[in-house]
Amino acid sequence: MVNRKETLSIRCQCKLVSVNRGIFYYKPLGETEENLRIMRLMDEHYLKHPTEGVIRMRDFLLALGIVANHKRVRRLLRLMGLMAIYPKKNLSRLGQAKYIRPYLLKDIEIVRPNQVWAIDITYIPMPKGFLYLTAILDVYSRYVVGWGISNTLDAACSLSVTKEAIKMYGKPEIINSDQGSQFTCNEWIEYLEKEEIKISMDGKGRAIDNIFIERLWRSVKYDYVYIKVPADGLELYHGLKEYFDYYNNQLCHQGIDHQIPANKYYQAA
Repeated sequence: MVNRKETLSIRCQCKLVSVNRGIFYYKPLGETEENLRIMRLMDEHYLKHPTEGVIRMRDFLLALGIVANHKRVRRLLRLMGLMAIYPKKNLSRLGQAKYIRPYLLKDIEIVRPNQVWAIDITYIPMPKGFLYLTAILDVYSRYVVGWGISNTLDAACSLSVTKEAIKMYGKPEIINSDQGSQFTCNEWIEYLEKEEIKISMDGKGRAIDNIFIERLWRSVKYDYVYIKVPADGLELYHGLKEYFDYYNNQLCHQGIDHQIPANKYYQAA
Protein backbone atom coordinates (compact mmCIF):
# COMPACT_ATOMS: atom_id res chain seq x y z
CA MET A 1 0.00 0.00 0.00
CA VAL A 2 2.98 2.30 0.50
CA ASN A 3 4.67 3.05 -2.82
CA ARG A 4 7.85 5.05 -3.42
CA LYS A 5 6.59 6.11 -6.87
CA GLU A 6 3.59 7.99 -5.49
CA THR A 7 3.70 11.79 -5.33
CA LEU A 8 2.82 11.70 -1.63
CA SER A 9 5.79 11.38 0.68
CA ILE A 10 6.48 8.10 2.47
CA ARG A 11 5.67 9.87 5.76
CA CYS A 12 2.18 10.87 4.53
CA GLN A 13 1.44 7.47 3.02
CA CYS A 14 2.40 5.65 6.21
CA LYS A 15 0.30 8.06 8.25
CA LEU A 16 -2.76 7.53 6.00
CA VAL A 17 -2.63 3.73 6.36
CA SER A 18 -1.59 3.86 10.05
CA VAL A 19 1.73 2.13 9.46
CA ASN A 20 4.90 2.97 11.37
CA ARG A 21 7.61 4.20 8.99
CA GLY A 22 10.11 1.94 10.71
CA ILE A 23 8.20 -1.11 9.46
CA PHE A 24 8.36 0.17 5.87
CA TYR A 25 12.10 0.73 5.98
CA TYR A 26 12.92 -2.42 7.93
CA LYS A 27 14.77 -5.12 6.01
CA PRO A 28 14.97 -8.50 7.77
CA LEU A 29 18.43 -9.91 8.24
CA GLY A 30 19.29 -13.30 6.79
CA GLU A 31 20.76 -16.17 8.78
CA THR A 32 24.34 -15.79 9.98
CA GLU A 33 27.16 -17.68 8.26
CA GLU A 34 27.42 -19.92 11.31
CA ASN A 35 23.72 -20.82 11.14
CA LEU A 36 23.98 -21.51 7.40
CA ARG A 37 26.91 -23.84 8.09
CA ILE A 38 24.94 -25.61 10.82
CA MET A 39 21.95 -26.00 8.49
CA ARG A 40 24.15 -27.50 5.78
CA LEU A 41 25.64 -30.01 8.23
CA MET A 42 22.22 -30.98 9.63
CA ASP A 43 20.78 -31.39 6.13
CA GLU A 44 23.54 -33.81 5.12
CA HIS A 45 23.22 -35.69 8.42
CA TYR A 46 19.43 -35.91 8.05
CA LEU A 47 19.74 -37.63 4.66
CA LYS A 48 21.64 -40.46 6.37
CA HIS A 49 19.75 -40.46 9.69
CA PRO A 50 16.17 -39.18 9.16
CA THR A 51 14.98 -40.53 12.54
CA GLU A 52 17.20 -38.24 14.60
CA GLY A 53 15.39 -35.34 16.25
CA VAL A 54 16.39 -32.10 17.94
CA ILE A 55 18.37 -33.59 20.84
CA ARG A 56 20.37 -35.98 18.65
CA MET A 57 21.04 -33.21 16.15
CA ARG A 58 22.31 -31.05 19.02
CA ASP A 59 24.58 -33.89 20.15
CA PHE A 60 25.74 -34.44 16.55
CA LEU A 61 26.78 -30.79 16.32
CA LEU A 62 28.43 -30.90 19.74
CA ALA A 63 30.55 -33.86 18.58
CA LEU A 64 31.79 -31.58 15.79
CA GLY A 65 32.68 -28.89 18.31
CA ILE A 66 29.65 -26.70 17.54
CA VAL A 67 27.70 -25.54 20.58
CA ALA A 68 24.02 -24.94 19.71
CA ASN A 69 21.20 -25.33 22.20
CA HIS A 70 18.01 -27.26 21.45
CA LYS A 71 15.98 -24.09 20.79
CA ARG A 72 18.34 -22.99 18.07
CA VAL A 73 18.47 -26.45 16.50
CA ARG A 74 14.67 -26.73 16.53
CA ARG A 75 14.23 -23.31 14.88
CA LEU A 76 16.70 -24.10 12.11
CA LEU A 77 15.18 -27.52 11.44
CA ARG A 78 11.73 -25.93 11.13
CA LEU A 79 13.16 -23.31 8.77
CA MET A 80 14.58 -26.12 6.64
CA GLY A 81 11.29 -28.02 6.66
CA LEU A 82 12.87 -31.09 8.27
CA MET A 83 11.16 -33.28 10.85
CA ALA A 84 12.46 -36.49 12.39
CA ILE A 85 10.60 -39.65 11.40
CA TYR A 86 9.08 -41.35 14.41
CA PRO A 87 5.64 -42.62 15.52
CA LYS A 88 3.48 -39.75 16.76
CA LYS A 89 0.00 -39.16 18.07
CA ASN A 90 -2.48 -37.50 15.71
CA LEU A 91 -2.01 -33.86 16.69
CA SER A 92 -3.13 -32.18 13.47
CA ARG A 93 -4.26 -28.64 14.12
CA LEU A 94 -7.94 -27.86 13.58
CA GLY A 95 -8.39 -26.13 10.26
CA GLN A 96 -5.79 -28.28 8.51
CA ALA A 97 -7.19 -31.73 9.26
CA LYS A 98 -10.06 -31.21 6.81
CA TYR A 99 -7.54 -31.02 3.97
CA ILE A 100 -5.71 -34.25 4.84
CA ARG A 101 -6.40 -37.13 2.46
CA PRO A 102 -5.76 -40.88 2.92
CA TYR A 103 -2.75 -42.73 1.53
CA LEU A 104 -3.89 -44.43 -1.70
CA LEU A 105 -0.75 -46.28 -2.80
CA LYS A 106 -0.82 -49.21 -0.38
CA ASP A 107 -0.91 -52.51 -2.34
CA ILE A 108 -1.47 -50.65 -5.62
CA GLU A 109 0.37 -51.98 -8.68
CA ILE A 110 1.91 -49.14 -10.65
CA VAL A 111 2.07 -50.33 -14.26
CA ARG A 112 2.05 -47.22 -16.48
CA PRO A 113 3.34 -43.64 -16.67
CA ASN A 114 1.10 -40.86 -15.32
CA GLN A 115 -0.62 -43.37 -13.07
CA VAL A 116 1.06 -41.97 -9.94
CA TRP A 117 3.12 -38.83 -9.46
CA ALA A 118 4.99 -38.02 -6.25
CA ILE A 119 5.69 -34.43 -5.21
CA ASP A 120 7.93 -33.14 -2.43
CA ILE A 121 10.02 -30.16 -1.33
CA THR A 122 13.59 -30.17 -0.01
CA TYR A 123 16.01 -27.62 1.45
CA ILE A 124 18.99 -26.58 -0.70
CA PRO A 125 21.94 -24.98 1.15
CA MET A 126 23.62 -22.04 -0.55
CA PRO A 127 26.87 -20.18 0.30
CA LYS A 128 24.85 -17.12 1.39
CA GLY A 129 21.42 -18.40 2.29
CA PHE A 130 19.22 -21.25 1.15
CA LEU A 131 16.46 -22.11 -1.31
CA TYR A 132 13.79 -24.78 -1.60
CA LEU A 133 13.50 -27.28 -4.45
CA THR A 134 10.13 -28.73 -5.46
CA ALA A 135 10.07 -31.76 -7.76
CA ILE A 136 7.47 -34.12 -9.22
CA LEU A 137 8.45 -37.70 -10.06
CA ASP A 138 6.54 -40.18 -12.19
CA VAL A 139 6.70 -43.23 -9.92
CA TYR A 140 6.45 -45.84 -12.69
CA SER A 141 9.41 -44.57 -14.73
CA ARG A 142 11.25 -42.38 -12.14
CA TYR A 143 11.04 -39.60 -14.73
CA VAL A 144 11.12 -36.08 -13.26
CA VAL A 145 8.14 -34.41 -14.93
CA GLY A 146 8.52 -31.06 -13.19
CA TRP A 147 10.67 -29.04 -10.80
CA GLY A 148 11.17 -25.50 -9.53
CA ILE A 149 13.10 -23.49 -6.94
CA SER A 150 11.77 -20.82 -4.56
CA ASN A 151 12.75 -18.94 -1.42
CA THR A 152 9.57 -19.78 0.53
CA LEU A 153 7.69 -22.88 1.63
CA ASP A 154 4.23 -21.70 0.60
CA ALA A 155 1.86 -23.51 -1.76
CA ALA A 156 2.43 -21.19 -4.73
CA CYS A 157 5.60 -22.94 -5.98
CA SER A 158 4.10 -26.44 -5.62
CA LEU A 159 1.02 -25.37 -7.58
CA SER A 160 3.10 -23.66 -10.26
CA VAL A 161 5.32 -26.73 -10.77
CA THR A 162 2.27 -29.03 -10.85
CA LYS A 163 0.41 -26.91 -13.41
CA GLU A 164 3.47 -26.74 -15.65
CA ALA A 165 4.00 -30.52 -15.42
CA ILE A 166 0.36 -31.18 -16.34
CA LYS A 167 0.65 -28.77 -19.26
CA MET A 168 3.73 -30.64 -20.51
CA TYR A 169 2.80 -34.28 -19.80
CA GLY A 170 -0.93 -34.45 -19.10
CA LYS A 171 -2.76 -35.22 -15.86
CA PRO A 172 -1.78 -38.07 -13.50
CA GLU A 173 -4.45 -40.33 -12.05
CA ILE A 174 -3.02 -39.90 -8.52
CA ILE A 175 -0.61 -37.40 -7.02
CA ASN A 176 1.03 -38.29 -3.70
CA SER A 177 2.56 -35.85 -1.21
CA ASP A 178 3.31 -35.55 2.48
CA GLN A 179 1.05 -33.69 4.92
CA GLY A 180 3.02 -30.44 4.79
CA SER A 181 1.23 -27.10 4.89
CA GLN A 182 1.84 -26.67 1.15
CA PHE A 183 -0.44 -29.64 0.44
CA THR A 184 -2.94 -29.44 3.32
CA CYS A 185 -4.39 -26.14 2.17
CA ASN A 186 -7.40 -25.00 0.21
CA GLU A 187 -5.47 -23.91 -2.91
CA TRP A 188 -3.82 -27.32 -3.41
CA ILE A 189 -6.91 -29.44 -2.71
CA GLU A 190 -9.24 -27.21 -4.73
CA TYR A 191 -7.02 -27.29 -7.83
CA LEU A 192 -6.51 -31.07 -7.87
CA GLU A 193 -10.18 -31.79 -7.22
CA LYS A 194 -11.12 -29.42 -10.03
CA GLU A 195 -8.77 -31.34 -12.34
CA GLU A 196 -10.28 -34.64 -11.08
CA ILE A 197 -6.89 -35.91 -9.86
CA LYS A 198 -6.98 -38.29 -6.90
CA ILE A 199 -5.10 -36.93 -3.87
CA SER A 200 -2.93 -39.23 -1.77
CA MET A 201 -0.94 -38.21 1.31
CA ASP A 202 1.71 -40.02 3.33
CA GLY A 203 0.89 -41.17 6.82
CA LYS A 204 2.57 -39.03 9.50
CA GLY A 205 6.02 -40.27 10.41
CA ARG A 206 6.16 -42.88 7.63
CA ALA A 207 9.47 -42.78 5.77
CA ILE A 208 8.56 -45.36 3.11
CA ASP A 209 5.32 -43.82 1.78
CA ASN A 210 7.15 -41.38 -0.51
CA ILE A 211 10.41 -43.30 -0.72
CA PHE A 212 11.00 -42.77 -4.44
CA ILE A 213 11.26 -39.01 -4.25
CA GLU A 214 13.33 -39.28 -1.05
CA ARG A 215 15.85 -41.24 -3.13
CA LEU A 216 15.73 -38.48 -5.74
CA TRP A 217 16.75 -35.94 -3.07
CA ARG A 218 19.75 -38.08 -2.11
CA SER A 219 20.84 -38.25 -5.74
CA VAL A 220 20.40 -34.51 -6.36
CA LYS A 221 22.31 -33.50 -3.24
CA TYR A 222 25.15 -36.01 -3.34
CA ASP A 223 25.65 -35.94 -7.12
CA TYR A 224 25.26 -32.20 -7.65
CA VAL A 225 24.50 -29.78 -4.79
CA TYR A 226 27.16 -30.89 -2.29
CA ILE A 227 29.82 -31.35 -4.97
CA LYS A 228 29.32 -28.32 -7.19
CA VAL A 229 28.09 -25.89 -4.46
CA PRO A 230 26.27 -23.39 -6.71
CA ALA A 231 27.08 -19.77 -5.84
CA ASP A 232 23.62 -18.27 -6.34
CA GLY A 233 20.07 -19.02 -7.46
CA LEU A 234 20.81 -18.56 -11.16
CA GLU A 235 23.72 -20.97 -11.06
CA LEU A 236 21.59 -23.42 -9.06
CA TYR A 237 18.80 -23.22 -11.65
CA HIS A 238 21.10 -23.92 -14.59
CA GLY A 239 22.91 -26.66 -12.67
CA LEU A 240 19.66 -28.40 -11.72
CA LYS A 241 18.40 -28.11 -15.28
CA GLU A 242 21.53 -29.86 -16.52
CA TYR A 243 21.38 -32.46 -13.74
CA PHE A 244 17.71 -33.35 -14.28
CA ASP A 245 18.38 -33.69 -18.00
CA TYR A 246 21.11 -36.21 -17.15
CA TYR A 247 18.90 -37.90 -14.54
CA ASN A 248 16.01 -38.30 -16.97
CA ASN A 249 17.80 -39.07 -20.23
CA GLN A 250 21.14 -40.74 -19.43
CA LEU A 251 21.24 -42.21 -15.92
CA CYS A 252 20.37 -45.91 -15.60
CA HIS A 253 18.27 -46.58 -12.48
CA GLN A 254 18.63 -49.77 -10.48
CA GLY A 255 15.02 -49.53 -9.26
CA ILE A 256 13.69 -49.91 -12.81
CA ASP A 257 16.03 -52.71 -13.96
CA HIS A 258 18.83 -50.35 -14.99
CA GLN A 259 16.66 -48.57 -17.54
CA ILE A 260 16.78 -44.87 -18.40
CA PRO A 261 13.68 -43.03 -17.07
CA ALA A 262 12.90 -41.23 -20.35
CA ASN A 263 12.97 -44.53 -22.28
CA LYS A 264 10.65 -46.23 -19.81
CA TYR A 265 8.31 -43.21 -19.64
CA TYR A 266 7.92 -42.63 -23.37
CA GLN A 267 7.96 -46.28 -24.47
CA ALA A 268 5.08 -47.09 -22.15
CA ALA A 269 3.28 -43.83 -22.91
